[in-house]
Amino acid sequence: MAFDASTWWRLARDGGERRFAARDVLMSQGGPPDVVHFLVSGRVKVTRHTFDGDVILLSVRGPGSIIGELSVLDGGRRSATVTALDACLTRTIVAERFRARVRELDLRDELLKGAIALVRENEAWNAELVGLAAGPRVVRTLLRLATPGPDGALEVVLDQTELGQAARLVRTGVAAELARLRRAGVIATGRRRIVLTDPVRLRALAGSGHGNV
Repeated sequence: MAFDASTWWRLARDGGERRFAARDVLMSQGGPPDVVHFLVSGRVKVTRHTFDGDVILLSVRGPGSIIGELSVLDGGRRSATVTALDACLTRTIVAERFRARVRELDLRDELLKGAIALVRENEAWNAELVGLAAGPRVVRTLLRLATPGPDGALEVVLDQTELGQAARLVRTGVAAELARLRRAGVIATGRRRIVLTDPVRLRALAGSGHGNV
């Protein structure tokens, strides 16, 4: 959910500062709606366990995100797990105080609208993947999850298993497609880091519908 900076800080300013190391869990699926995190720096992944035991990676969120607001507003259990991908700094507000601030600023409808938009975005993503071959799935997933790194380059800070959880592919399929993209010079890979060295060509591949190079 994106607000202008002043509104975001008006909500976040009463929160206590918390730091999370890479791979720390900020909140767990099925957990209580006890706090809301305002992500000041760092990136997190949002995952969901399905009934049949699969893990789906829903999104990667960066600075300026609000995390966990929907369950706090509606009182339901957490619908997903949020894990730090790198070192994160948050402003964290307990549920009661967050709801009070939302009432004071009359932001409930706007927050709910933003949360619903994220749900619809995920539904649209699932529909987009249906029928796509591995190549375009990987290309579109890279473009969807890329965020600016410390050096300003677009990057995806996931390993091959996590990328597969987002693209709905097995790890071996992801590895083969990454190797093809690497040979074409449009990405560079490292440990838990995929740099989009030629995002223009990647977008052209995504738009072409085949993703082959």
